[in-house]
Amino acid sequence: MSSVRLTILGCSGSIPGPNAAASGYLIEADGYLLGLELGNGTLAQLQTVRDPFDLDALLLSHLHPDHCADFSALTVLRRYHPDPPYPRRPRLLPVYAPEDAPSRLANAYAPNETERAATDLSDVYTFHPLSGDPVKIGPFEIAAVQVDHPTPAFGLRVTYDCRTIAYTGDTGPCESLDELARGVDVLLSEASWTDAPDRPPGVHLSGKQAGELARRAGARRLLLTHIAPWTDRGEVLAEAVAAFPAAVVVEQGAVYDV
Repeated sequence: MSSVRLTILGCSGSIPGPNAAASGYLIEADGYLLGLELGNGTLAQLQTVRDPFDLDALLLSHLHPDHCADFSALTVLRRYHPDPPYPRRPRLLPVYAPEDAPSRLANAYAPNETERAATDLSDVYTFHPLSGDPVKIGPFEIAAVQVDHPTPAFGLRVTYDCRTIAYTGDTGPCESLDELARGVDVLLSEASWTDAPDRPPGVHLSGKQAGELARRAGARRLLLTHIAPWTDRGEVLAEAVAAFPAAVVVEQGAVYDV
C-alpha cells in the first residue's frame, strides 16, 4: 500500500508570524502533487522544496488572505516566467475553491477595472467550485463539507488508497466536523486559540475543541495547525492532549507520512 505524504509549507494562524508562513500544505501520492491553501509566505516556502510548476492542482478551503494571499504571486509566476515548462506540464492549473473564487482572486490580482478587463485568469487556471459532491482530483477522492466561518468555507476530506486526511480549514465547532473527521488516519485541525467561554462563535477551534473532535471521530492522529502568533502553542497543545493524547503541533517544513 502506497503512502500519502503531507508537507507543511506554513501553519501560522490568521497572519504570518516571524519567519513563519500562513496556511499552506502539500499532499502527494502516486507522483501527483496537490496543493492545499496558499497563504501569505507559502509560495516562498514551496520554492524551497519543490518547483511550483510541479503542482498538479490546488485546493482552497476559503478565501481569507491567510489561506490564499500568495495566489496572486503564483499567477505572476505562471503567467510571466520566461521559461515555463510547457508543453511538458499543462499550462492551466486546476483550482478547486468556493464558487466566487474566479472573481475574488481576479480582483486581488488586478485591483482596478482597467486591469481586470484585460484578465480573468482563464489563461492560467481552470476553476472548479467546491460543493457537497465528491470529486476525483488525480489519484485523490475529495469530499468537501461546509463549516462554520464568517465567509463560505469548507472542510476537506482527502482519500487515497484507503488512507484519509481530514482538514478542518477555518471553522468554529459544528456538526459537519464530526462527519468530516470520522475514522480518519490524520486530522489536520486548526486550533487558533486556547479555550475560553468568551470566544466568538463560528470562527475558530480551540486546542480543547480540536482534541475533543479527534476523540469523538476516532481519528488515529491529530495534527494541530493555524495557531496564531500571539497564542501560546504549548497551552493549545496541552488542551488538545488532555482530550486526545496523540496530538502534536505541526512545524513549518515538517513532512508526515500517512
